[in-house]
Amino acid sequence: MVYRVSREHFESLAEEALETLPERYRKYFENITIIVEDQPDSEETRRLKSKRELILGVYSGVPYPDKKGFFNIPYPLPDKIILFQKNIEDLCSSEKDLIEQIQKTLIHEVGHYFGLSERELRKYE
Repeated sequence: MVYRVSREHFESLAEEALETLPERYRKYFENITIIVEDQPDSEETRRLKSKRELILGVYSGVPYPDKKGFFNIPYPLPDKIILFQKNIEDLCSSEKDLIEQIQKTLIHEVGHYFGLSERELRKYE
């Protein structure tokens, strides 16, 4: 059974999930935005070579290890993590499941932010 919540509630759960990340990682989060969308668009699906309903989140930006400011000026463009609400909800049957799946998806995308590949991330899942 699918567990659905409002966009506002989902966003607040995502914010809470972000706060559960250890401080040693959160301190590197500068100029990054968390966005919630229903599902990935066809361009995203094509780029990731995956079925639309299987994509739970996407990291877009320059991974932290590759950021090099010019004269100590931080990288100017914001990175973003997109969480796909309907796809995540489709895997959940309760709010507890939803919170856990948001955390898991967020941690996966944060791994990309820190420069880890899909293969490397699978080792930790």
